[in-house]
Amino acid sequence: QVQLVESGGGLVQPGGSLRLSCAASGITLSAYTIGWFRQAPGKERERVSCISIIRGSTYYAESVKGRFTISRDNAKNTVYLQMNSLKPEDTAVYYCARARSGYCSENGYDYWGQGTQVTVSS
Repeated sequence: QVQLVESGGGLVQPGGSLRLSCAASGITLSAYTIGWFRQAPGKERERVSCISIIRGSTYYAESVKGRFTISRDNAKNTVYLQMNSLKPEDTAVYYCARARSGYCSENGYDYWGQGTQVTVSS
């Protein structure tokens, strides 16, 4: 049974940092392309970042480029999202998901975690 579990969310002041983790059971994350998404209240889900199994390429939404970094720790079967210089508009529930293909596509993710809340506020 495939299970993805996010953790690391919380309340942080503007300009602060958080590191989100996506831990897996039932699959080996290093064999899959993994995406991070977020959804704020009243807004559509947004693709934030992705790390591909194809040459390890990465994707970042324009809104997070230069501030967020996605990485893998294969020994821990975990994908991370390091978030720096956080802004109030980063407030959302963050989800990780497994892609069906090897590409960092906008759609086509089949397994999702339950999400972790990130709140950026003073």
